[in-house]
Amino acid sequence: MPRSTAISEETVRLTRGPLSLEGVLGLPTQAIGIVIFAHGSGSGRFSSRNNFVARHLQQGQVATLLIDLLTQEEAEDRRKIFDIDLLADRVLLAKAWLEQNDRTKGLGMGYFGASTGAGAALQAAARNHSSIQAVVSRGGRPDLAEAYLPLVTAPTLLIVGGDDGPVIEMNRAAYKLLTCPKRLVIVPGASHLFEEPGTLEQVSEQARTWFQQHFHPLQHESAHAETKEPPR
Repeated sequence: MPRSTAISEETVRLTRGPLSLEGVLGLPTQAIGIVIFAHGSGSGRFSSRNNFVARHLQQGQVATLLIDLLTQEEAEDRRKIFDIDLLADRVLLAKAWLEQNDRTKGLGMGYFGASTGAGAALQAAARNHSSIQAVVSRGGRPDLAEAYLPLVTAPTLLIVGGDDGPVIEMNRAAYKLLTCPKRLVIVPGASHLFEEPGTLEQVSEQARTWFQQHFHPLQHESAHAETKEPPR
């Protein structure tokens, strides 16, 4: 286990016009990068599994932003929960906020997407490459961003439970479409939610290693890179 790291944590609010989203920013001392969490299926910043992973990342000098991608009212609408375009827009809003925040604007960024949130994270990574240095999907639905997958440039790690048959096949198909540096990891004995003893620890360790390997100091990239869209 890594030595204990001092971490500051605070509730933050992201606003754009009438939209207001709440999140939790966790900043370890001497952070090497920051990861935005894209939650799945109506989950949010209080997701116990994503908080578990976030703590693990923080101990590896990786800062985290757990953000509600939907307002409370929106989260009650099943259509919005699966609106990947909307969720990707919100991920990009969080990215823009971090790029303007004095404490985080110099850090390379990554996305951690779970379930449907993985589709949103991958679409966001494809649409705006700047500062995005790595992506991790946990039990993800990358097929929901299928048209965008060939446009992803950030190294991408797909993690799937060994007992999550249909999602394994979705991830294998997505893996073939990705043209970036990539890896597919299947965790033996794990179900879709990685509830089995030790399986979420394996996800956390794989994710931390992936981000640590790919985070590096930012060069002077444009924060307003050209938006990429898949061919019609």
